[in-house]
Amino acid sequence: MSQSLIPQATSPLAMWLDYLANIHTSAIDLGLDRVQAVASKANLTKPAQTVITVAGTNGKGSTCALMEAILLDAGYSVGVYSSPHLIRYNERVRINGQDLSDEKHAQAFDFIEKQRGEISLSLFEFGTLAALRLFQTENVDVVLLEVGLGGRLDATNVVDHDVSVITSLAIDHVDWLGDDINVIGFEKAGIFRTGKPAICGQPKAPSTVAAHADDIDAELYQVGIQYNYALTENNTWCWTHGSYELEALPVPSLPLPNAATALMALATAHLDISDVNIVNGLKNATLPGRMQLICRQPTVLLDVAHNPHSAQYLVDRIHEQYVGKTIRIVVAMLHDKDIKSTLEILSPLASEWYPASLTGPRAASADELCQYLPQGQAKYHTPVDAFNAAMTQAQADDVIIVVGSFHTVGEVLEHWQEKGE
Repeated sequence: MSQSLIPQATSPLAMWLDYLANIHTSAIDLGLDRVQAVASKANLTKPAQTVITVAGTNGKGSTCALMEAILLDAGYSVGVYSSPHLIRYNERVRINGQDLSDEKHAQAFDFIEKQRGEISLSLFEFGTLAALRLFQTENVDVVLLEVGLGGRLDATNVVDHDVSVITSLAIDHVDWLGDDINVIGFEKAGIFRTGKPAICGQPKAPSTVAAHADDIDAELYQVGIQYNYALTENNTWCWTHGSYELEALPVPSLPLPNAATALMALATAHLDISDVNIVNGLKNATLPGRMQLICRQPTVLLDVAHNPHSAQYLVDRIHEQYVGKTIRIVVAMLHDKDIKSTLEILSPLASEWYPASLTGPRAASADELCQYLPQGQAKYHTPVDAFNAAMTQAQADDVIIVVGSFHTVGEVLEHWQEKGE
């Protein structure tokens, strides 16, 4: 790593991240040739005995978190790779539920830098390879890989994985994946492997998913066909696959459809997991930024919902739990998202809006958001400014929802933690 390219920074990891942000022509560069070459040279294509790769428009993080909690209860050593992070880059790699130190990330980056030679890698590609190296050096039993974008051409797809998962399918990342749901289905099904289990948690998925599974002879398990789930009495649920049934399961804090998909993935992974491990994992699984409660008076919820599909799920959850409450929505988004549709879906919840601007090349301004909100809205320079205004105006029994982006939630969560609340 050329020292001349590295700005002064506070830690070895920060120095690496500054460097990596500037060594490639674009932040997103879909394609596998470059990352495949480095992964093969560095022997990173099979970082653990069992690897499960998870794609999908929404629900990737929670599906991984649910599998992680169950596997940890079963005594496995588990590595999880996810993106983006909320506050610190270290959140992107978890081993046995814990983030790794700056030093370990820096060591992994150094290893990849030496392996890549003259091959140019984007920050995400570099980070993916570094995560695989960390899982390899930490000798984990199971790796859960969250796809960054799409699936077929995502850097995670160089890995020789054992189970493929699609959590959900909706239109998002239009600039990269287009607005044709059949094309999106094909791109995400690109992670399927011949002769290996392929789980699809999207009900009535586009035909391209099953067609691709047939074309390559993958073993497709489709929700509503090969497996199913339903809420039952006493706030429990059941899960079925053929003649096998799990009953009286605890409802997790994370989305139930993703829990059902997680169970199907684990059922096909040939791992030693008991019913007790499943029950404990469902009870224990959590994920920051997903209906995350950080304050009770007023109620403050953080949720990274950033597209119509995830916004609708959030609205349904809020309607279930907070009927009749005054709801104040702090929102900031990226301009390449479907701002209009997302805000329209959130609108029935909102008693008051607090639109804010984000920063960066993909950021939407508060002015852009206000095109789709009632006239006369106050506008805020940052999500933290908007959040502080909402907190000042809220009564003890109000609900404040911070929503719209990982960036939005991350800024408010970091502010909250710094205050020591």
